[in-house]
Amino acid sequence: MTLHATIDRVTDRIRERSLKSRTAYLAKIARAAQEGPARAHLSCGNQAHAYAAMSDKEDMATTRKPNIGIVSAYNDMLSAHQPFEHYPERIRQAGRAAGATVQVAGGVPAMCDGVTQGRPGMELSLFSRDVIALAAGVALSHDCFDSAMYLGVCDKIVPGLIIAAATFGHIPAVFVPAGPMPSGLPNDEKSKVRQQFATGEIGRDELMKAEMASYHSAGTCTFYGTANTNQMLMEFMGLHLPGSSFVNPNTPLREALTVAAVERAAAITNLGNDYLPAGQVLDERAFVNGMVGLMATGGSTNLVLHLPAMARAAGVLLDIEDFHDLSENVPLMARVYPNGLADVNHFHAAGGLGYMIGQLLESGLLHPDVKTINGTGLDGYTAEPKLDDGRVRWEAGAKDTLNDRILRSASDPFAKTGGLKQLEGNLGRGVIKISAVAPERHVIEAKARVFSDQESVKTAFRAGEFTEDTIVIVRFQGPRANGMPELHSLTPTLAVLQDRGLKVALVTDGRMSGASGKVPAAIHVSPEAAMGGPLARVQDGDLVRLDAASGRLECLAPDFESREPVAFDNSDSSEGLGREMFAAFRAVAGPATEGAGVVV
Repeated sequence: MTLHATIDRVTDRIRERSLKSRTAYLAKIARAAQEGPARAHLSCGNQAHAYAAMSDKEDMATTRKPNIGIVSAYNDMLSAHQPFEHYPERIRQAGRAAGATVQVAGGVPAMCDGVTQGRPGMELSLFSRDVIALAAGVALSHDCFDSAMYLGVCDKIVPGLIIAAATFGHIPAVFVPAGPMPSGLPNDEKSKVRQQFATGEIGRDELMKAEMASYHSAGTCTFYGTANTNQMLMEFMGLHLPGSSFVNPNTPLREALTVAAVERAAAITNLGNDYLPAGQVLDERAFVNGMVGLMATGGSTNLVLHLPAMARAAGVLLDIEDFHDLSENVPLMARVYPNGLADVNHFHAAGGLGYMIGQLLESGLLHPDVKTINGTGLDGYTAEPKLDDGRVRWEAGAKDTLNDRILRSASDPFAKTGGLKQLEGNLGRGVIKISAVAPERHVIEAKARVFSDQESVKTAFRAGEFTEDTIVIVRFQGPRANGMPELHSLTPTLAVLQDRGLKVALVTDGRMSGASGKVPAAIHVSPEAAMGGPLARVQDGDLVRLDAASGRLECLAPDFESREPVAFDNSDSSEGLGREMFAAFRAVAGPATEGAGVVV
């Protein structure tokens, strides 16, 4: 199938934009690769320190077996990461069988946004991505590893690990998932309970019961938020093994897939004939494939921040116009909560990523000729893993959807576009995800109510202050202001107003969640208010227009352009729960349009 003209055009535009930075990047990793296997350059004393506690120390000191480094984000605060507790020993055993040695190179922090939503700790969340990248960099700086396996799943963890893998791009990289928890309380029932609590219809005991029934065991949360969007991304970009993203934890197939990942990590080092440095996998085609996957699945808006930051680490420069143009030409093929009622387990059972990749390849919407850790092009990712006497074999995946209420073909999609729109106007530049927003709500023109934090919005709601159509402005939520926390706790509140018949929308320089849904929200608005951006000039009562159809975001007040911006007061977000330690990060964070990064 011929590559779709828009895919070709956007890829060429990215390639041209990135020519200087990508050329310098490839030269850097080539120099590192030319030095040969890392351990050859360590002194005997260096090596003795590195191997002292290892049972395989003789092999490590005297043979040329590949040494695999594990970078793990294990903790048992995150249900998605709890299964990683026992992975190192399993990986060591599989490594020995594959003729390799294995060491845990280091651990990286992993915070749960589900715990910190609406709390001060959420102001550390986005910057944890950069901390993860830095921590992984420290782990790999020992320069002892011929390939690396990255154990991480959730929101900032995978992007941070990708930044590190790209920075150490001469080292082959294999990403290892843990899988989603089995299905619990249906997501629409959970959402209903949250709205009932927001309106005072039920008490906290009923809310707690519902939440515990939703998040109930080891594994990734089953809605299609940022964590599961990350897993999709790793498969579309060829860094997972085919079909491995959504296999449940602690199952025989999950175990066998981990063993197979170790075997690939051992096979693609600089010591053999199939050397595959991570930097060659992470090229502009891989990032375009990832963006196409984001649109086709209706994935998390957080990836509009993370993908540019990840790509920059590999010398690839993305812009939100790339997301917009791809979204206009990629069909929405999946309905997974919050864009539907199904969860990722239902999606996987209906045909999952393998079916979707096959459909998109046939439509010319993906680059087939990319490098992947599987040793194939992307066509290898249409296959489905099966158990065969305890080992994985891949067979042809689904050719037809098994549930067209969840997953549809590229020729008969739920929508002709991916639902992510670029917004521009005198309020700045941002994005909106409309895949779950009713068409009659794509254009909202209403008076503004201006707030400087999400708690103030909820206070006004409880006081009954929202009685007419309203565009809620929540400013001073960008990376320079307070670390750009998610405003996910506003979703039930605004949804209640919408269900009461009001036209409402959110405009913010902050983030919504990967679980953002049916309320129109213009997010990541840049320049941010704390830097004197236009949101700092909006006043209560201004007429504001959010027009997703034409891509406009404007304040219609006649004197808007001449106003002085309101100064940012950071006294409420400068300290407490570790926020004081991140002042240096806030001071240098890049704009949201470039990924809001610190380390690249």
